Amino acid sequence: MKIADRHISPHHRPFIIAELSGNHSQDFSLAKKMIEAAASAGVDAIKLQTYTADSMTLNIDSDNFRIMEKDSLWYGRHLHELYRQASTPYEWHKPLFDYANELGLIAFSSPFDESAVDFLEDLNVPAYKIASFELTDIPLIEKVAKTGKPMILSTGMATEQEIREALDAAKNAGAGELLLLKCTSTYPATPENTNLLTLTDMSQKFDCLVGLSDHTLGVGAAIASVALGACVIEKHFVLDRSAGGVDAAFSLEPDEFKLLTDSVAIAHKALGEITYGGTDVEEKSKYYRRSIFATKAISQGEAFSRDNTQVVRPSIGLAPKYYRQVLSSVARRPLQPGDAIFESDVD
Repeated sequence: MKIADRHISPHHRPFIIAELSGNHSQDFSLAKKMIEAAASAGVDAIKLQTYTADSMTLNIDSDNFRIMEKDSLWYGRHLHELYRQASTPYEWHKPLFDYANELGLIAFSSPFDESAVDFLEDLNVPAYKIASFELTDIPLIEKVAKTGKPMILSTGMATEQEIREALDAAKNAGAGELLLLKCTSTYPATPENTNLLTLTDMSQKFDCLVGLSDHTLGVGAAIASVALGACVIEKHFVLDRSAGGVDAAFSLEPDEFKLLTDSVAIAHKALGEITYGGTDVEEKSKYYRRSIFATKAISQGEAFSRDNTQVVRPSIGLAPKYYRQVLSSVARRPLQPGDAIFESDVD
C-alpha cells in the first residue's frame, strides 16, 4: 500500500497514525498545537473524524440514545450531545490538513456517512479509514471504495463473516489497496482483551496487510504488534490527559508518542531476517568462544590429561567437541603453558 509518498508493507517501518478524535475539545488553536506536537513526536500521519452529531444519531430524548453501560467512560451521556462535543467542525478540516502537510505529515480522516466522503473528496485526502463501528455499513464502504484510494478498515468486534463482507464490498466497488486493523472496541482496552495473535491469522486468512488500532494504555501492545506483522499503528493523541478530552483517558501524550515511534522503529529493525550462524558483525565475537589449551609444559609423546590441558577462552585451537579425543591421545610436539592445541599437535 502507498499513502501519499509513504510505502506501507512489512518491509517498511510501521506507519504511525496519531488520531486527534475529539481531544481538541473544539478549540482550533489546541488542534493545531496537537498536530505540531504529533509531528515533533515523529508520527507519519494525523487523522481526523468527519461527522456531525446529526449524521451520527438522533437528537431525541430517549434512553435509546443514551450510554447505559456503567463501566463506560461516557456513562449517562446522550449520544447526540457526546458527538456534538467530540466532532471536528468541517471548516477546520482544510486548514488542519494544510498545517499537517506543512509539517511533513500525511493527513486524512474517517468519514462516518456518505456525505462526509463527498466533503473529503473535495479536499483530496490521500486515503480513508473506516472506523470499527462502521465496518458493517456496506453502503459507506462502497462509497469510499469508489474513490479508488487506499482504505484502512478497523475490524473491532467484527466477525470473520463481517470482515469478509466488508472486504468483498470494497473490492467489488473498485477498491485497490486495503489494510485491516485489529482493534478492541472498548475504551480503554485491556491487554487481556487485545488478542494480538489475531494479526497473523487475519493476514493469512484475508490475504492483506494488517495493523493495530490500539486503545490500551501505554505503548506495550503497540510495540508487540510489530513482531506479529503490524504495518500500521494508530493511537489516540492528547496534549495533556489531565486537561481532559473525550478520549483523553486512553490517549497518549506527546512524550509517550515519541517513545512509541522510537520503540516501534527499533522493534521493526530488530525483526531483521531469519539467520543462523551469526551475522557479519558477530564474526569477531567468535574469538571469545572456547578451545583447548595446554596449562603445563607437555613433552613430545606425553599423554594429554585434564591435569595438563583445559577448555578455556579464546577460540584459537581445537573446539571443545574434540576434547575427549585429545584426552585419549599424546602430544606430537612439545607444548608450553598457554599454547593452543591444534589437530597437528595430537597423535
